[in-house]
Amino acid sequence: MPELPEVEVTRISFADRIAGAQILEARMGKPLRWPLGCGPESLVGRHVLAVRRRGKYLLLDLDQGLLLLHLGMSGSLSFMLNPPEPGKHDHFELRTSQGVLRLNDPRRFGAVVFATHEADPVALKLLGKLGMEPLGADFDPKLFHLGLSKRKSAIKQVLLAGDVVVGVGNIYASEVLFLAGIRPATPASRLSRPRAARLHQAIRDVLARAVERGGSTLRDFSNAQGEAGHFQLDAMVYARDGQACKVCATPIRAIRQGQRSTFFCVQCQKP
Repeated sequence: MPELPEVEVTRISFADRIAGAQILEARMGKPLRWPLGCGPESLVGRHVLAVRRRGKYLLLDLDQGLLLLHLGMSGSLSFMLNPPEPGKHDHFELRTSQGVLRLNDPRRFGAVVFATHEADPVALKLLGKLGMEPLGADFDPKLFHLGLSKRKSAIKQVLLAGDVVVGVGNIYASEVLFLAGIRPATPASRLSRPRAARLHQAIRDVLARAVERGGSTLRDFSNAQGEAGHFQLDAMVYARDGQACKVCATPIRAIRQGQRSTFFCVQCQKP
């Protein structure tokens, strides 16, 4: 599943190229996770002002309204001047004066939803309960610790939930907990302020580095220009079960948490 770094990398790869473009045609393929919420033809003539990100959602600001895009489990966006004919897994397309934005999603868990503005109930349903942005100026260490102190669940599960801090998906949760020296099963409420501060900084560091490395390509992720990510080559623990820890040489362990794989070092990470 594309996580926050992959979504941010995707945004960066086409945001400047589509800004200012006029929509010439909008096309929907097979149904996605949620309905578009308007007739595709109603988007024609509008202009794309900017592309933002909130958590794992991309927000296309239009001169009239807003498009919220989610890549789901297997989706990817491309932006090309002269793309080939749409394939069977291309389920949304915007033809603009500056190129064609196309969503390819084999499993169709992604979505494109129209809202009149961010305070629209449609947008609030998707964005209203999201936690703090980990790469934004509002990601405050004290508020982060306060949020963790109210949660008794394992810290890995709290990070994945997205209501304290948004966008720390499965790959990066294992990596940030390793960097912070925290076992993934440790109850979030047990973290002291200093340990929470280390975790806060680890989240910033890991996600920023992942964006710099173009995200992680484990199967078929690529940005809107077709470029793969390389962060997986830098992973300290993720998918390295049985291999030696790069810090202490202890074999990396894997456990299941919430039906997701978690990787950690028993020597470097403390309960």
